Amino acid sequence: MNYGLQHIAKIAGVSKSTVSRVINNQPNVSEITRQRVLEAIHESGYRPNEAARALVTHQTRVLSIVIPTALSATFTDPYFPALVQSISMAANERNYAIMLWVGNSAEEADRYCDRILNNGFFDGVIVASAVDDDPLLKRLVQTELPHVLIGPAQQQVLCNVDVDNRSASCEAVTHLLNLGCRRVATITGPLHTGAARARLDGYLDALKQARMTVDESLIQHGNFDEASGYAAMKMLIEQHIDGVFCASDMMALGALRALLDSGLHVPDDVALVGFDDMPFAATTNPPLTTVHQPLAELGSKAVNLLMSLIEGEPLPSKQMILKAHLIVRSTCGTAKIA
Repeated sequence: MNYGLQHIAKIAGVSKSTVSRVINNQPNVSEITRQRVLEAIHESGYRPNEAARALVTHQTRVLSIVIPTALSATFTDPYFPALVQSISMAANERNYAIMLWVGNSAEEADRYCDRILNNGFFDGVIVASAVDDDPLLKRLVQTELPHVLIGPAQQQVLCNVDVDNRSASCEAVTHLLNLGCRRVATITGPLHTGAARARLDGYLDALKQARMTVDESLIQHGNFDEASGYAAMKMLIEQHIDGVFCASDMMALGALRALLDSGLHVPDDVALVGFDDMPFAATTNPPLTTVHQPLAELGSKAVNLLMSLIEGEPLPSKQMILKAHLIVRSTCGTAKIA
């Protein structure tokens, strides 16, 4: 049976207001009294009314995750479920629940923002994979609601956590060049996202460091999905490429299928590298060389940063950039030249 505050107070031999202070973790309660109340709560199986407690403490112990992308993409691209899982695990460790908001392309931007910002039943927001000039970010920076962006910093957002997309992409393309590839192409993500631009910049950095001329015909644009990777690779095959860097594993999966459908062998004819290190990357045929993103660390860092904002703690850093590294598998093969 779930007894009320009066019953807990009677068991512990304290006032009802003292029980309330213990439940809401308020000061001015001795440690001995606090332990006695906690034991009474445990014995009676008391469960506080979260909505009522939120009115008193002004905290709901709920965090919102906002993924401002199409609903279909959120659940077909394994990147997003993996990221949500990492955030949820970190939040659970801090005794916080998660509220998930997914973008709806059919809904007006203002109405979507209003639904989130006027909800009120959460303490802070983590925004993942925002596009440039995202209207929600504009609205968030005008509020006092704690928020953290996962991705490159933009729009005066106070705090963000990201991976070093540019350096990791440069490493991946340099690996292809070191294998002897000389017609190295790239399939970018949508360039209205900071991550896609940074990965393109990494591709260009690698060419520059190798003193190679940029051939615009070897740059094709995708949408971080398998279909766009397939279509872009079909275009690149006509350019007699021998290596390709894809800005996501999903696009690399489509690119691999296009190469095989065209009768080309990977890696003998074309070497291939992706980005993300999704679980399927190790089981493609052949297994995919890719850049590993530390998604578990990305989620936990974002939650910890948001907790500091919510609880008024000193910020360890307003911007955190995590390392990503290349995982070499069979889609690269061995060096083509000595």
